[in-house]
Amino acid sequence: MTTLSLEGNWLLFVIPQGDSELLSPDQLDQAGLSAIPACVPGNVELDLQRAGLLPDPFFASNIRKLRQLENDSWWYRRRMHIPDNFALQPCELVFEGLDTFATVWVNGIWVGESASMLIEQVFDVTHALHPGEENTFTVRLASAMQEARKYSYDMGQMSWEHRMEGLYIRKAAHMWGWDIMPRAVSAGIWRPVYLQTRSQYAIEQLYIWTVQANLDESTLGIRFQLQIPEPVLEGITLQVHGVCQDHEFTYAWPVEFIADGFYIPIQQPRLWWPKGYGEPNLYTLTLQVRKNDRVLAEHIEEIGIRKLRVDRTEVAGQAWTPEPLSSGAGRIDISPAPASHFVITVNEEPIMVKGTNWVPLDAFHSRDRERLSKALELVNDLGCNMIRCWGGNVYENETFFDWCDGHGVLIWQDFAFACCIYPQSESFLEQVRHEVELVVKRLRNHACLALWCGDNEIDMVYLSEGRDPQKNRLTREIIPHVLENHDPHRHFIPSSPYTPSSVTSLPDAWQRTPEQHLWGPRGYYKSPFYTHHSAHLIGEIGYHGCPDVTSLRRFLSPEHLWPWQENEEWQLHSVYHWSHTAIERDRIQLMANQVNELFGMIPEDLETFALASQVTQAEAKKFFIESTRLRKWSTSGILWWNLIDGWPQFSDAVVDYYFAKKLAYEYIRRVQQGVCVIIGEAGTGKYLPVVVSNDSRAEARISFLVWEADSGETILQDTFKIPANQNWQVGKIRTYASQQCLYLIEWEHNGEKFGNHYLAGTPPFSLRGYINWLSAIAGLPRAFDPQAIAR
Repeated sequence: MTTLSLEGNWLLFVIPQGDSELLSPDQLDQAGLSAIPACVPGNVELDLQRAGLLPDPFFASNIRKLRQLENDSWWYRRRMHIPDNFALQPCELVFEGLDTFATVWVNGIWVGESASMLIEQVFDVTHALHPGEENTFTVRLASAMQEARKYSYDMGQMSWEHRMEGLYIRKAAHMWGWDIMPRAVSAGIWRPVYLQTRSQYAIEQLYIWTVQANLDESTLGIRFQLQIPEPVLEGITLQVHGVCQDHEFTYAWPVEFIADGFYIPIQQPRLWWPKGYGEPNLYTLTLQVRKNDRVLAEHIEEIGIRKLRVDRTEVAGQAWTPEPLSSGAGRIDISPAPASHFVITVNEEPIMVKGTNWVPLDAFHSRDRERLSKALELVNDLGCNMIRCWGGNVYENETFFDWCDGHGVLIWQDFAFACCIYPQSESFLEQVRHEVELVVKRLRNHACLALWCGDNEIDMVYLSEGRDPQKNRLTREIIPHVLENHDPHRHFIPSSPYTPSSVTSLPDAWQRTPEQHLWGPRGYYKSPFYTHHSAHLIGEIGYHGCPDVTSLRRFLSPEHLWPWQENEEWQLHSVYHWSHTAIERDRIQLMANQVNELFGMIPEDLETFALASQVTQAEAKKFFIESTRLRKWSTSGILWWNLIDGWPQFSDAVVDYYFAKKLAYEYIRRVQQGVCVIIGEAGTGKYLPVVVSNDSRAEARISFLVWEADSGETILQDTFKIPANQNWQVGKIRTYASQQCLYLIEWEHNGEKFGNHYLAGTPPFSLRGYINWLSAIAGLPRAFDPQAIAR
């Protein structure tokens, strides 16, 4: 296969709303319109900004200026010489991302149309291409808003964000406006575009899964479909060669029909493990279609040999807070009730999930790839072993999934539906079926892909409307049928969180689901809502934190930096994306309230407010992770919300849009270590339990020390061996209702030192006192700079 990139410099023409619509390249030429330079991959707003026609959309209130562009249409054009060798074989024009309603011409000849930004578009251009000459490529992108107006909206449809215009349009849901993203409807050729030749021989479909995974012998299953022009397949074989470090295997299968399957036994394989539980070993699998010594087609795939199982019940048990041991030291056995659980096992080892929700890297998705590597390094540094790809986003590219394969980071993949009751018409269901088929075929061979999920919170939407989520044909019929046909060996959950029919009619149905989103009242982070939940896996949980003042100065105008009250720019960047005030959403007041919960006051200057907010967020998220680890295996994991912002804003993210780390980032990094010393809550007793959580497959020998920050008095110190994948209580600390103090913790494991802390007592705490403690917290094994927050 020969490829030729069409990325780079194009021309962009805008047809403003109200002007006569153009329908062909000839009409575009006759109109005599002027063009601006465009960058592909790109978004039209970024091209307008570079041309000086649009101010920075992320600064001040400029994002609102994008509304005036939503009814415009856009034309891209590029002229390029095509080499002679493209005349030798059939040729395709591939767009990895077209946003959204596109018509494509090559040399004035129509070659195809598309109506989704979420999937790859491939057009046969053999008949239109002129190899050896200059060729003209033209793309028309119609207004998504104008297309949305063409549909009839049933009264049973709805959108939690009051963005009905997005229901039929297959764009990322957040682009219409969300509580974490601005309204930026946008258009563009947002992912790579290229020409590729098409061979008469090809491995058209390939499905690889692990039948069994044992250290002595494992078995791979392979199913395939080939493209071979010969009607007689005598002498053709499919040969497989796998290499992982010093381990190899080879297998050959005689091909008697274009579609078939077989099993490969592998002796002493290198198994793939999630982060913290072993090495994420990958095999480079080379598959060749051969006839005698001639290679007709070849395909190379990176695969992991692992057996992943999602063991869950449909209904959760009753909420309770398990009590650790009251005295002595030993194993804390907090098994879930036999009738209810949610546990992910890999190679028969239960995995304690510690991870994050993955949301848009940028409001303009053409910039995703320049931010991706740096964002993934944050995932690695934080010790995350799972990412939930949220359903309001786009589907990530191969680079993302390859990285997760190689770093042992499991993926919970939502399909791209969120917080709406979508159309149930046959035409829309067929469009969904096609989208899901393409996504599943592209991603199904990745070792990191743990499970598919039908959507984000749509079962909850149905319940909020007093309706039955079992009637959602997308997740109860279309998606599971596609998965049964194209990825039958991977787990599927209809919604996050999923509500089974057995609890739909109950008033507290959402509390009966094993996987839950714990948002609730957003009050004190140690309130009963957070400590007495029934979730066996936490799919979402968050707490707001203000960005650093340095970052605030980059996206707020000077006159709107302070105060926060009745501040339009703070509200817009929090995110209030409507042009009216009829909807109640004040995330800034929420953030201030959370500060007030912890410190009994709200600071009156910007620098102190930002610091207090970050401290509050950091303590809350640390507590959420620690309390989850202490409930092992009653609660088998947490996917906190969220890693990084996709535009400058006030949010639950622990890294802001400019990659400035909030205080919560450091606290999370410490408590997501594979072996961690944690001080838990007293519960109904009078002692704080000191617990070592060992989330690994190896015994951990640790030495630890606990001391009181103000006095320096040593409270506990000891050395213990903690069995693999267990929690052990190693001590206790007497606590008093009147006490407010800070305990500092250090431990050594495998020759490396780690640190943690515990804030003892009940609010309100002295903010000045906590700021004084920050230097002591920062002085633990890996230091950070608390002063950076206020700079």
